[in-house]
Amino acid sequence: MSNLDTAIIAGGCFWCTEAVFRDVVGVTKVESGYIGGTKANPTYKEVCTGTTGHAEGIRVTFDTDVIGLPQIYDVFLGTHDPTQLNRQGGDVGTQYRSAIFPLSAQQGAEAEAAIGRWNAENGKMAVTTIEGLSDGAQGMEWYPAEDYHQEYWDGEGQRNPYCQAVIPPKLMKLRKSFQKYVKD
Repeated sequence: MSNLDTAIIAGGCFWCTEAVFRDVVGVTKVESGYIGGTKANPTYKEVCTGTTGHAEGIRVTFDTDVIGLPQIYDVFLGTHDPTQLNRQGGDVGTQYRSAIFPLSAQQGAEAEAAIGRWNAENGKMAVTTIEGLSDGAQGMEWYPAEDYHQEYWDGEGQRNPYCQAVIPPKLMKLRKSFQKYVKD
C-alpha cells in the first residue's frame, strides 16, 4: 500500500516544472495551477498580468515509500534557478517566483532545511520563498489551471518554441543531477 503525500511548489513557468516532475520516481500526479494570490478562480490570462499575486505552480502527489519530501524539494531547487527573484530566464514577474507552499508545519520545516542544503551545496543564496504558514494561509487556495495547461509538454509543448528551448535543459539537469530519482 502506498503512502501518498502532496507538495505545492512554484519554479517559474508551470509547464517546465510539470515536465520535470512527471519524470520523477514515486510521483503519481502533477497538476498545474495557481496559488498565493488574492483573486478567487483566476484565469491564466489574469495570472499572466502579474496583478493577481498568484504564482504558476504545480501540485505534486507522490508516494513516500518511493521518494520523500526532502528529495522532492531537492529536485525542485536543483532543476530551476532559485537565485532569480521573480523570474526564470525570460519569464519575468511575481507569477514566476520561486516558492514553496507548505501544507503543514512539518513541510515548512522541510522547506527551510532544503533551502539551507541548496545554499550550502551551491555557495549561493536562494531567494525561494516559503509562503502560507506564517501569514495565516492568506491566498493559499489552490486553483487548478485550465485543462489545456495540464500535461502541456506531452502535447502542445512539443510544438511550442519556448518549451523546446527551456524544458529539455531542465530534463537533462534532472537526469544528470538526480539520476536515481528519474523514472525508467
